[in-house]
Amino acid sequence: MDKPPVVGRRERKKAATRQAIADAALELFLERGYDGVSIRDIADAADVSTTTLFKHFPGKEALVFDQEENLEAELIGAVRQRPAGQSVIDALREHALRSWLPVATHPRWAEFSRLLDSTPVLREYAKRMWTRHADALSAAIADDAGVGHDDLACQALARFVLEIPALTRSRPDHRAAVEELFDLLTHGWRPPVPAKGQARLPAPQ
Repeated sequence: MDKPPVVGRRERKKAATRQAIADAALELFLERGYDGVSIRDIADAADVSTTTLFKHFPGKEALVFDQEENLEAELIGAVRQRPAGQSVIDALREHALRSWLPVATHPRWAEFSRLLDSTPVLREYAKRMWTRHADALSAAIADDAGVGHDDLACQALARFVLEIPALTRSRPDHRAAVEELFDLLTHGWRPPVPAKGQARLPAPQ
């Protein structure tokens, strides 16, 4: 059995510094708004130099999405490192429940969502990040299936899975909503049953 890698003191210190910078940045962004905070403000709040800050983050936008690299690696790992006999969809379902639900139920999630929705530069950054993750996940699914990276079904599955947080974040029961969407992927679409007393609209002529 492989032993987990030993993380040295230097690596732990770097990780702690990076986390302190990200935490300070988010706190300031939520308090003042993204445009009301400078790199110097963040460095001062984290008690580091701007040079140190840029060693950990390439730019201001990246401070908001400090887990970006981990997210992509975990998505790919969910496909490539899943247990024998488990389907790709079931592996991605487990990953979504394990990673997305704690975020959706975080007490400050609503504040964070408002920050993103009200800041065009962050929305654009998130869109580019989403595209990169979709491409990486699609490639991992295609490799697993033994098909080309341009396979349409693999691309569609990756994009749908990555839309699940956006589709479920306003639902009162996040777990039930995630499960419903993965059931749709597993079993296919079925026409929803109208609520009692609600007539089904006629098909367009």
